[in-house]
Amino acid sequence: MTNGAPPSRRPRRLFARRSWPEARFLADVLRTETVGGGLLLLGAVVALAWANSPWRAGYATLAGWVPWSGGAPLHLDLDLAAWAADGLLAIFFFVVGLELKREFVAGDLRDPRRAALPVVAALGGMLLPALCYVAVTVAAGGTGLRGWAIPTATDIAFALAVLAVVSSHLPQGLRAFLLTLAVVDDLFAIIIIAVFYTAEFHFLPLLGALAPIAVFALLVRRRRTWWWALMPLAVLAWGLVHASGVHATVAGVLLGFTVPVRPRRGDGPGLAERLEHRWRPVSAGLAVPVFAFFAAGVSLVDVDLVGLITDPVVLAVIAGLVLGKTVGVFGSTFLLARFTRAELDEDITWADLFGLALLAGIGFTVSLLIGELAFGAGSPEDDRVKAAVLLGSLVSALLACTVLVRRNRVYRRISERESRDSDGDGVPDVYQEESA
Repeated sequence: MTNGAPPSRRPRRLFARRSWPEARFLADVLRTETVGGGLLLLGAVVALAWANSPWRAGYATLAGWVPWSGGAPLHLDLDLAAWAADGLLAIFFFVVGLELKREFVAGDLRDPRRAALPVVAALGGMLLPALCYVAVTVAAGGTGLRGWAIPTATDIAFALAVLAVVSSHLPQGLRAFLLTLAVVDDLFAIIIIAVFYTAEFHFLPLLGALAPIAVFALLVRRRRTWWWALMPLAVLAWGLVHASGVHATVAGVLLGFTVPVRPRRGDGPGLAERLEHRWRPVSAGLAVPVFAFFAAGVSLVDVDLVGLITDPVVLAVIAGLVLGKTVGVFGSTFLLARFTRAELDEDITWADLFGLALLAGIGFTVSLLIGELAFGAGSPEDDRVKAAVLLGSLVSALLACTVLVRRNRVYRRISERESRDSDGDGVPDVYQEESA
């Protein structure tokens, strides 16, 4: 019993219910991301079907088309697949930057005690997959070690889409935790991309990118949201970061970090929330699905499927997503609850958390991006990584659905019993009426 304990002595509850503004914001995000997850899946399915059809040469031609061949001096002579990965994904990471800023300034992550769980779970959910990948590749001779970070990312759009399909009665705290976990996961993924997957670094362009970012920050701080000024500044910052050798999507994150979160007095929602509301549909409905269309098109025609499945890189990615993510997220959360005074919310069981940990093994957008950065777009290793990410994500999704569907049935039966017992005395109303 903890009701009579002083506030400082009461155990912290993991997955505690959010305030109404927080719940409303999460509901809006869930609706948009669920639709985005469906579009993401559609883009991947169309790409796979086209890449394995008799017209697969057309898919390769489209992905390799260079719309601006004169952009070589500015390092912008990119094909469509590269524009999708470097250009459109910058919109996705801009939204991620806004979301990160909001969580750290006005969300749950501003409180170190409440931030401890998602941070620890995200760290465990990145460390264990990386260790699984390294262990498998080292045991097979050490080939492909550069891709150690591929299974560390969770695709929030896919994960939320699956959760929305199987969930009608699961506790709201699971959805809130998954979103917060993904926010921290994205932050670590951004750091990994910037630090470990920058092949050539040029200092002057990166230094030059600070100027448009600073002007962008000055304008948004003063609430001067002129699109004709902010858009060119964002494009210029993106181009300079791209020319520096750092992955250009980092520019989107930096621009998102500059946007103020807290609203002015009488100004309604904060600017970060308004911009996120405006740009999230573009990210979820255009940027990520188009990237998925160009990234997921791996051809399995004339491929030795047995050799593919037994390839060390493929096995390492699948082991990291399915085993590493589950053990990392679930194990780190269990250890935190075991060795601190934190405990699960009374509405959530460890079985629910286990299903959520399996769901975290759905890696797609960032995993495919890291695979391209690690091995090079279009390389044989990159094709194997695509197949591994798709297969590992599918296995994780199916296992998570198996667990969460059963948990959803349990909560549905509880809800039905409670609805029949409206007076809360533990006896269904229908029995009371019969006895009367």
